[in-house]
Amino acid sequence: MLITTTHKIRAVLAVAAATIVATVGLGYGQAHAAPGCTASGLSSALGQVATSTGAWLSAHPDAEAAVNTADENAIRTYFAAHQAEWSELQGIASPLRSLRQSCPQQVSPGDVARLYDAMAS
Repeated sequence: MLITTTHKIRAVLAVAAATIVATVGLGYGQAHAAPGCTASGLSSALGQVATSTGAWLSAHPDAEAAVNTADENAIRTYFAAHQAEWSELQGIASPLRSLRQSCPQQVSPGDVARLYDAMAS
């Protein structure tokens, strides 16, 4: 199965959406949520990361080509050889990492897949 950059961006969006669903589903309403652990906070962080990642990949065609292979080994090999680029991407993802550390709920990849299946129906 060919996985495109669009699919990968959708996966990133799915993580945030699933986190939002988990937040609501676990009873962490806005009145009880830590700062940023609301649907709007998560959506804002996701939008920032997705936009920045897209711009970064556009400016780094070799990295984008590696990611477009959809071969996890090729992606790991590329970024192992390009540590500075990996560090830049880690910096871009810092808003999501911060939310993940400060919000009490965790979301699995299966949760994300189920959410997107439901949304795409």
